[in-house]
Amino acid sequence: MTSKNTSSENQTPPQGLPKVNQVTADDIRASLKAGFSDFLARPVMSGFFGLFYAVFGILLILCLVWLSKIWMIIPALVAFPLVAPFAAAGLYEISRRLQTGESFGWHEILTVMVNQRKREMGWMAFVTLFILWVWFYQFRTVLVIVLMDSSFSDFEGFLNVVFFTAEGWTFLAIGTCVGALLSAVLFSVTVIAMPMLLDREMDFVSAMLTSIAVVKKSPVVMLAWAAIISITMLLSMAPAFMGLILTLPILGHTTWHLYQRAVE
Repeated sequence: MTSKNTSSENQTPPQGLPKVNQVTADDIRASLKAGFSDFLARPVMSGFFGLFYAVFGILLILCLVWLSKIWMIIPALVAFPLVAPFAAAGLYEISRRLQTGESFGWHEILTVMVNQRKREMGWMAFVTLFILWVWFYQFRTVLVIVLMDSSFSDFEGFLNVVFFTAEGWTFLAIGTCVGALLSAVLFSVTVIAMPMLLDREMDFVSAMLTSIAVVKKSPVVMLAWAAIISITMLLSMAPAFMGLILTLPILGHTTWHLYQRAVE
């Protein structure tokens, strides 16, 4: 597999889509091991990205409470792990440089991240935001239709309505099904596309199609990986988001190594 410095802007995009490999459970284990090694190699730098993401999550929830948008807290918590690949861009570059033996510091990593605005990563951000907008819109629609006769003035009251009433159970069932579908779509188009766009000169549509091809070729293993990411991220958010300082870097580094095993 060809790895290159993302600061280069003048290479010709490859013709056609890259060949994808079958991903196995052994690949997941090996990638996790390599991701943990990358974290231990640069724990402070890696942990910084996890801390930044955790602080962003705390500020997001506080902002929703301040704006009295109590109903948005649950969809925000569900959607929060889905935007992790953007926070992990710096982690992909750390793993890439560790793998190639290149020396680097804060300047090199942050420069690569800033340079992504000139490349295809911005279009991937647009795709992600569009899917998240659909998620929030359908959540609000189901909320109004199913819970229109319910009232709640705070987050605790909202939880009581959702978890302890028949209307709330209906709302959860519909929301879970739609949310699972949108999450599967977003995972499929981004899981490999994000590190690939940082690593290679290619258009975002080709990156998304390659990512989908990887998921289609190994659906059980890749969906298992999606479940691992989701459960780990949600559990990490429980202690005031602080668990993300450790788990986000490891998952980010792991995704880089999984991408390299999945795509030739």
